[in-house]
Amino acid sequence: MARKIPATTTGASRPPAAAPGFLFGMGVGGFVDGIVLHQLLQWHHMLTHTEDGNPRTVAGLELNTFADGLFHSAMWLLVVAAAVLAIRAHRQRRLSAGWRFHVGLVLAGWGVFNVVEGLVNHQLLGIHHVRDDLGGPLAWDLGFLGLSVVLAAVGLFLYRKGKRLEKPEEVAQDSKHAD
Repeated sequence: MARKIPATTTGASRPPAAAPGFLFGMGVGGFVDGIVLHQLLQWHHMLTHTEDGNPRTVAGLELNTFADGLFHSAMWLLVVAAAVLAIRAHRQRRLSAGWRFHVGLVLAGWGVFNVVEGLVNHQLLGIHHVRDDLGGPLAWDLGFLGLSVVLAAVGLFLYRKGKRLEKPEEVAQDSKHAD
């Protein structure tokens, strides 16, 4: 059943919602980090550079598996929040139709997530590095940060280009399709 949206909340004069794509990018970035670097390549886990987190011991691997699970749960919550906000934006007729807008936000969110995670976990706290299985992980950490900045910059470029291409008639959705 189509839900009628009052004219004052149609979103035709409001900009398209950016939060859903950005949060989705952060969640996907975390999932790629956790699945690829933690599980598939096993370069590090959340706590591999801590005293109790040595992955070569059963207790350390158990602790890291638990910490990785908490990390993945947080990423899942980001993706769920992104979905809720996307539904809300759709109902407000504020969901952009442009792919540059969405892809740009996803890449920007992914890059920002990696920069924050790299600065906090790798540099400030030192609880793990990109490659804890090698000596001298600083080069890997800096490379990760550099690629993440490039990812965020490309995403921001695409987002801004997509935002400029937005027109009110492209943003507004037919009321019979609104939930």
